Amino acid sequence: MNFIQRKIYLYNVTFGLYMLEWWERYLFNILIVVLLWFVCYNGSRSAAEFYKSHLKVKLGV
Repeated sequence: MNFIQRKIYLYNVTFGLYMLEWWERYLFNILIVVLLWFVCYNGSRSAAEFYKSHLKVKLGV
């Protein structure tokens, strides 16, 4: 078992995905990917807005 297979196995065991059907696991993984995308997208927008409104003014750019 290589490194990636161990991490996938750990992910399945940690979240209890090993006992789900293949289509339930698929839906769960899609939900996780969408939530991660939402968090990253909005986090980057917030960081850009923070940079524009606070740091740019303080740095004199």
